[in-house]
Amino acid sequence: MNIIEQAFFAHQAALGALNDRLGDIEACGQALIQSLATGGKILVCGNGGSAADAQHLAAELTGRFETSRRALPAIALTTDTSALTAIGNDFGFEQIFARQLQALAKPGDCLVAISTSGNSQNVLHAVVAAKDLGLVCVGLLGRDGGLLEPLCDHSVTVEHAQTARIQECHLLVEHIWCAMIDAHYAEC
Repeated sequence: MNIIEQAFFAHQAALGALNDRLGDIEACGQALIQSLATGGKILVCGNGGSAADAQHLAAELTGRFETSRRALPAIALTTDTSALTAIGNDFGFEQIFARQLQALAKPGDCLVAISTSGNSQNVLHAVVAAKDLGLVCVGLLGRDGGLLEPLCDHSVTVEHAQTARIQECHLLVEHIWCAMIDAHYAEC
């Protein structure tokens, strides 16, 4: 089997694992809708490719996904390099998201915590801070969900070993959530 065939086979296996998570995808999407519908905002965090996914999700909400609707409040906590480096320098890298949540979040908001391992320390600290602040926590996780899965109110875990395949599934799930949100606002 060549590289291309291996990638397609692994991608299909990862998608297959998501078939058992359709209810989780729905519950997470509904949590996002509930937060937005009651005046909350969506805050998103993750590292590396998951940071890019955080920005992607926030952009789909503040801009638009596939239909025209009002701009929705969403913030990727991965984008402010001054805050990230100042907090990292003064408080430690594990606090870069938690500290921003303490400054920006309020009860009724929703944190989307993205981690392909489920064990990213700065994302774990963000979830703990979010819970302390009264936020609903949605996890978008990989492998076995790690330490994050039991801390989240709702989560989707892609049970696969390869980070790239997990990230591909995470993007699909994010797009499904955006479609659910678009459909909700089309009905309002």
